[in-house]
Amino acid sequence: MPERTRVAIIGAGPAGLLLSHLLGRHGIETVVIDSRTREQIETTIRAGILEQGTVEILTGTGASQRVLTVGQKHEGIELRFAGEGHRIDFADTVGRAVWLYPQHEVLKDLVAARLAAGQDLRFGVTATRVEDAETARPRIVGKDAEGNTVEIEADVVVGADGSRSVAREAVTGAYGGYFREYPFAWFGILCEAPPSSEELIYSNSPDGFALISQRSPDVQRMYFQCDPDTDTEAYTEEQLWEMLQARVPGTTLHEGTVFQRDVLRFRSFVAHEMRRGRVVLVGDAAHTVPPTGAKGMNLAVADVALLTEALRALLLDHDETLFDAFPETARKRIWKAQHFSWWMTSMLHLQPGASDFDRMRQIGELRSVVESRAGRTYLAEAYTGWPLPGAVPA
Repeated sequence: MPERTRVAIIGAGPAGLLLSHLLGRHGIETVVIDSRTREQIETTIRAGILEQGTVEILTGTGASQRVLTVGQKHEGIELRFAGEGHRIDFADTVGRAVWLYPQHEVLKDLVAARLAAGQDLRFGVTATRVEDAETARPRIVGKDAEGNTVEIEADVVVGADGSRSVAREAVTGAYGGYFREYPFAWFGILCEAPPSSEELIYSNSPDGFALISQRSPDVQRMYFQCDPDTDTEAYTEEQLWEMLQARVPGTTLHEGTVFQRDVLRFRSFVAHEMRRGRVVLVGDAAHTVPPTGAKGMNLAVADVALLTEALRALLLDHDETLFDAFPETARKRIWKAQHFSWWMTSMLHLQPGASDFDRMRQIGELRSVVESRAGRTYLAEAYTGWPLPGAVPA
């Protein structure tokens, strides 16, 4: 016989764990499964720019206080082009900020919070399919680490299982989604070095884009634009530093041992449907964005904030209104984030086959942003995050 729970969640990433945490505060039972081990979840280093609203949810619900003590508050970014840097002052334009706090640190906090609350969190359990979406009892079918069949029946199944979502097939079927692939990628490095800048530098240069970011006082994350098919071993360390330095003139980079390399392809995706019956998608299962605008994890948090209120009304008040409205309400923010991510990406990257006119127009666009308070304010407002839907649960 299948196990029973109120909400079954596939995926112990930021979306799945935060949803479990918020529902638990309303007394709604959840089961969260993930094919990875706890160690894999907590040690895979990923990006982590958190919008102010994301930080407020984490701290206001008791999910994390380390974000304030370990994370780094940033009140601006630098746009660099034509050999000059231009600071976008978030505090001055919108009175908000972002926090540099890597995703794996968020996951450590959320895992600890779920286990401390006695919630059912299962590692090494792989979902293979979702069945009975349009009934009152959808269910997950999968296998545990020993290969035993697992069936979990719930009032609602949530697919928070990333861009290769198993749950997505149960929701979208053959219809898929809206998709765009960009003709470039990011070559990323992690290196042992002190920070090269107090804030992130987004650089548009004749050689292509570069991003100078951080992870910690001793580990830095940097990217430069490359061909999507670039081999991660194509360059020596000396060549990597030469290419990065050439793309951020005016800033002297602190070099150090490179201990990780990867190539990050650029794709945008929005599922045609986010819900079918009692199965719903959130986070990367429903949408992905290029990393330029730092929207990925924050968009997942916005989905979860909306869905928490919808599930509370559905399961505790027997009111389906918010649950029915969830996909359309969520899509409004999703497409704003898609536009912002596309805009930042197209404004900062060297487009293959671009003419001299295209290049000069791009510089004109950047000047229009940095030389206008309205332009700086739009960028700051979108980067630090639009107001989150709903209220932080009591």
